[in-house]
Amino acid sequence: MRLLILCFFAFTQNLLFANATSVAADSTLIDVYVEGMQAGKVRLVGTYGDQNYLADSAVADAKGHFLLRREKPLLPGFYYFLLPGQKNFSILVDKDQHMTLRTKVNDIPGSMQVEGSINTELLYRNFRFQIAQEPELNQVSQIMRSNPPGSDAYNQAKARQTQLVAEREAHLQEIYTAYPDAFFTKFKTAGANPEWPDRRKPNGDVDTLGNLLYYRAHFWDGVDFSDTRLLSTPVVANKLRRYITELTPQRPDSIIAVADPLVQRVLPHKEYFQFFVNWIGLNYENGKTKVMDGEAVYVHMIDKYITPENAFWDTPENVNKLRAKVDEMKASLMGRKGPDVRAQDINGEYKSIYEMTAPLIVVFMFSPDCEHCQEQAPEIQKIYERWKDRGVDFYGIAVNTTDDEWRKFIKKNGFTFTNVFDPTNRAIYAKYYVDITPELYLLNKDRIIIEKNLVAGQLETMFERELK
Repeated sequence: MRLLILCFFAFTQNLLFANATSVAADSTLIDVYVEGMQAGKVRLVGTYGDQNYLADSAVADAKGHFLLRREKPLLPGFYYFLLPGQKNFSILVDKDQHMTLRTKVNDIPGSMQVEGSINTELLYRNFRFQIAQEPELNQVSQIMRSNPPGSDAYNQAKARQTQLVAEREAHLQEIYTAYPDAFFTKFKTAGANPEWPDRRKPNGDVDTLGNLLYYRAHFWDGVDFSDTRLLSTPVVANKLRRYITELTPQRPDSIIAVADPLVQRVLPHKEYFQFFVNWIGLNYENGKTKVMDGEAVYVHMIDKYITPENAFWDTPENVNKLRAKVDEMKASLMGRKGPDVRAQDINGEYKSIYEMTAPLIVVFMFSPDCEHCQEQAPEIQKIYERWKDRGVDFYGIAVNTTDDEWRKFIKKNGFTFTNVFDPTNRAIYAKYYVDITPELYLLNKDRIIIEKNLVAGQLETMFERELK
């Protein structure tokens, strides 16, 4: 997956980082005056998905004036200028890339004047409306927090809050009606969330699950997936993060059940498909998530969607390598039956996991050259000694080593539990996936994988829980 993501961002950078500064033909010409700003370098930062990138730069003079001009236009999207002194301000760019901006450094949104860009002008018109409402909204929110629901103070504050929200919606609707085709309109409607419903069960109780399902079903209604400009704003990435990580129970089966229909929905829209599949897959890659067995989501995304036909951003050879890796991971996902391994131990005798009779089996995969394996090995042996007569057995598998180093490691650490090594790797290929050693799997009496990615210090808690 890392290889695909590198290619993904290489593709994106080729598209985004057109850094031409010739003044021969100004496709982009942004003239900016910031009263009170100190002289220095100004950076223009763009957005793609959940990543920021340096799009261009300019130099401001002592009067706060700078000029950004480009031969190649900026990719339409959301940008912000980083000013000397840590101040910043945003612009919304579409095809109208000749604009003049005038403002004051001590009140950028309140004093912003825009010429030549209707989208940026609307952006600040909306900013100013929200800023004007903010103090009263904060006040009524504080009243509602300080008074019990149903009290006169609470009800009055709630009514005023509802009125303020309606005024904000009316303000936006006025803009949408006047400028239905503006990028600003697409940007704001995409970022809007549906109203949370108030569905009730027959007995009058709040239908929490029904409300969530309705809200989730309408969460993407405002997003036009045919409009790739939205990928160059924070809107899509923020919605995707909330949809997958906040509105969905963080269990692999639940995540997959929610992610699949969404990915299918954007499948005809290449750029969205590329971003969604990569984001969801990477978010649950082993080592990047705290979700138990989150890599099941990673495996599913690649197995179902990252195919030579679909992954247009990479070569079929690289895609097939990634899919081969995922095939190795499939057999050792939690909830599946742990595969049997049959290989020779230190005496040349074949030992099998399935021949072991203890209710719990720890599959311990290690490499003698691994520093963490060297640190945890003595503790592993002590844990085995404490639990070998209490229903736990260990099955050690050496990887990425030689026969001689394996034997030395066993002797040095005094391992007395079963240890095997297959220099051909055939005995363990595509069985227990190991990304970083040491790797510990826990199998129950039915040899189902019930825990994985453990460290030695977690084992005894798991034993006590399972053997109660």
